[in-house]
Amino acid sequence: MEERKERKQYGGEIKQKIIEDMRGNGLGQCETARKYGVSHSMLNRWERIYLESGAKGLYEERRGRATGGRKGRPPKLERQVEEDLISENQRLRMENDYLKKLNALVRQKKLQNNKKHR
Repeated sequence: MEERKERKQYGGEIKQKIIEDMRGNGLGQCETARKYGVSHSMLNRWERIYLESGAKGLYEERRGRATGGRKGRPPKLERQVEEDLISENQRLRMENDYLKKLNALVRQKKLQNNKKHR
């Protein structure tokens, strides 16, 4: 039977030290992964968290499901908001159609002018 490796848990201080060493000394992820014995994907995740949330983000526990997250349908919009979005969508579609027709007319006019000048 195959033995499972025990997962190492890294504290925020260690994560911060590793990421700041990598960024401060211009090390690549491969070099840093070998130097500290961590995986590339873990380094990539830590660096993303560091860039998005700063060093304090590395101290937060991120395992498990996100709190307050819901699966399924998003909540219904208020009736007025929904109507406003529908009318804006219709207006934008009409504007888009108008611009397409205008562009076609301008092209046609250019082609006619080019034929006349020949």
